[in-house]
Amino acid sequence: MLRGHELALEAVGLGDELRPGSHDLLYVGGGQDREQTLVAPDLAAKGAAIRAAVARGAALLAVCGGYQLLGRGYWGRDGLFMPGAELFPHETVAGTTRMIGDVLLECELEPGVRRTIAGFENHAGRTTLDRGAEPLGRVLYGFGNDGESGYEGCRLGRAIGTYLHGPLLPRNPWLADWILAQALAHASGGEPPGLEPLADELEGLAHRVASERARLRGGRKQ
Repeated sequence: MLRGHELALEAVGLGDELRPGSHDLLYVGGGQDREQTLVAPDLAAKGAAIRAAVARGAALLAVCGGYQLLGRGYWGRDGLFMPGAELFPHETVAGTTRMIGDVLLECELEPGVRRTIAGFENHAGRTTLDRGAEPLGRVLYGFGNDGESGYEGCRLGRAIGTYLHGPLLPRNPWLADWILAQALAHASGGEPPGLEPLADELEGLAHRVASERARLRGGRKQ
């Protein structure tokens, strides 16, 4: 609203149809293994529609459990395989310990422009990207996808998947603007527009505080 755009929100639940091309931005949140087990078959059934929407230029943000289930699938701690939507080129296996703490990433969503993303991770899943897949960013402090590769999240065009929440967008207003610009590009059929800066002093402070926490106690440096 601050930039003159109105948001029309539509919830797409179990059994609901997802119509490719009818949404400018898709969001898939997280949940625990029990909830993931319940929604995984339905989300997998929507896989073709999700992939078609992203291929047509829709923006997408998937966080934590949503990130896991937008890959090929997730092997839970009980050995149960939860099928995924097969958007992102990765697969996830539950580990024996959780990876918890503040995280700081370095990423380059625009060529030649490097920025940092600060967030909080809390996941047992170890996500392995396929060879050649594009991560969201490089881990500076924290664990990331698997605690070993040094990478976090995955990016496919205007689609982003990540383990980071805490909350993600208020701590990283530039990322919120990037996602908004991608959604507006899909709505207009053109290029992502340049957005006038907002008064993001509090958000900028939240980013700095979270970044410093990550440096001080966010796990090992990658």
